[in-house]
Amino acid sequence: MDTTPSLIGLDLAEMEAMLGEVSGGAQPRFRARQIYDAVYRQRVAGLDGITNLPKPLREQLQAATALGLPTVERFYDSTDGTRRYLLKLDDGKTVEAVWMPVGAPNPRSHEEVGRATVCISTQVGCPVNCGFCLTALMGLERNLTAGEIAGQVLRVAADQGVVANSDRLNVVLMGQGEPLLNLPNVLKATRLLTDPQGVAISPRRITLSTSGIIPKIEELGQAEARPQLAISLNASSEEQRRELMPITRKYHLKDLIAVCRAYPLRTWEKLTFEYVLLRGVNDTDADARRVVKLLANLDAKVNLIALNPGPGIPYQTPAPERVESFQAIIRRSMPCFLRKPRGLDVYAACGQLKRMELVPISPA
Repeated sequence: MDTTPSLIGLDLAEMEAMLGEVSGGAQPRFRARQIYDAVYRQRVAGLDGITNLPKPLREQLQAATALGLPTVERFYDSTDGTRRYLLKLDDGKTVEAVWMPVGAPNPRSHEEVGRATVCISTQVGCPVNCGFCLTALMGLERNLTAGEIAGQVLRVAADQGVVANSDRLNVVLMGQGEPLLNLPNVLKATRLLTDPQGVAISPRRITLSTSGIIPKIEELGQAEARPQLAISLNASSEEQRRELMPITRKYHLKDLIAVCRAYPLRTWEKLTFEYVLLRGVNDTDADARRVVKLLANLDAKVNLIALNPGPGIPYQTPAPERVESFQAIIRRSMPCFLRKPRGLDVYAACGQLKRMELVPISPA
């Protein structure tokens, strides 16, 4: 295991402190700003790329620290242009991120035309155990650090040759893990990604998806720099949600809706409710009407996801006409979109991230 401290994940104050330790004495504050700018704004590929530092200081940095970008161990390319990354961390563990390029306009999709999306993970594995998700079969290995979360964005953006801020990249924390069970690191990564002096991604372009950890939703709402909130709903009643999402036994559906009603939305945002449709389980017209009643008077939209299947998942994908009927009922009361599946053939779609082995494509 590599225990060398990483620069990615440090804020400016932490870089100033680190610089003093590495150099053995006080350094001008602008040196820390130069490093911060190189890491987050210029997105250098290595410490030798910080060429505006004096050579002796650069050598001290190289001897005592690492940049901290995850390594692309493998990637898998879908026929639709999606790429699933297997990223190796400093301790040898691996986590997944997904690149979804700009697709053809789809009036039924929630995706914004003209913007690519990177889906990142917040934990290695996941402890929540939703019955329709492959990641749940992994269990939880550990939380990711703030640097490991932000580093996924930097690594994928660099691999794709995009600039996260000027290319208006969307970031979704919807990969492996329950983000709210790693909230301190998620919030720190968000601060680093949204800092106008750093990566400078707009908070409007970062969305976090949670299974509904009620105390942490309240805590998230108080954060100054925070992603938009998406709730993984997936059921129209308490009993149904307990069966699909065991977390409901601790955080009840009525209490989840109550905390959503009290959530302090910014002037430009709505709550998003995600609903995975399972054939013959939660996809009836009666279910749709109950969802409308649950979400009444909330400033919200609904994203529907027809189940993305995988080995070990005991549910099936509903027929297209069933999905359309469900959507039509909800649309009468609130915005409702159908999320277009991306990367199904390489296990890159929502709920499929389980480090599935395919014929690998090694990084160049």
